[in-house]
Amino acid sequence: MAKIIAVVNQKGGVGKTTTTVNITAALHELGKRVLLCDFDPQANATSGMGVDKSAASPNVYDVLISGAEPARAVVSTKYGDLLPSNKALAGAGIEMIDMENREKLLKGALDVLSPNYDYIFIDCPPSLELLTVNALCAAHTLLVPVQCEYYALEGLSDLLSTIRLVKKGLNPGLALNGVLLTMFDSRTNLSLQVAEEVKRHFPGQVYATVIPRNVRLSEAPSHGTPITAYDPYSRGAEAYQLLAKEMCASEA
Repeated sequence: MAKIIAVVNQKGGVGKTTTTVNITAALHELGKRVLLCDFDPQANATSGMGVDKSAASPNVYDVLISGAEPARAVVSTKYGDLLPSNKALAGAGIEMIDMENREKLLKGALDVLSPNYDYIFIDCPPSLELLTVNALCAAHTLLVPVQCEYYALEGLSDLLSTIRLVKKGLNPGLALNGVLLTMFDSRTNLSLQVAEEVKRHFPGQVYATVIPRNVRLSEAPSHGTPITAYDPYSRGAEAYQLLAKEMCASEA
């Protein structure tokens, strides 16, 4: 059965999709069976894995709303498997309101797929609404990217409150897998200060690997490839390869 990890932070631009795509690819390179579930209506993770989001059908929306078989929606890529998304998912939160067991629709789909994988990563939307609650109910653990910039911890209290509510009523086993420092620039005092502040807030829960600010990481999505394929010798690729090894070591 897969370990299901939701990559979540309601702030936009913190590296959620970058992390989800690149940790999927890095673990796939290590021989792990990995599925990326794109659960963001922007579908950037879908295109980041080299899949045309406008042509991906059935997709995660069809699975949740129309009852499509989860296995039929999975797309195999060179970088791991993908449960794709598209803009139709934007309206799913409203359509799900009157559905039975609405908070656990994604969990039902991923539980069907789980025996085929070692890891399933969920790329969450940058908000705390029903789609994100579905991801929190489906996940065993959370990976929270935090950018090393001013206001890095702003809004995390809202996220932690939502997590507590989900644990209390819907998914008591949910745990924090780890906090990942992203966009780190060792040349600036700000990055160093933010890193210290995050470690103080989350003692023992911050990954040793930090993701640097790296131009090649920013370029890779426009080519529809993870960084490990676009520039395997870049600092960004090296960082995600180290993160994959750190993640595997923590499971051993």
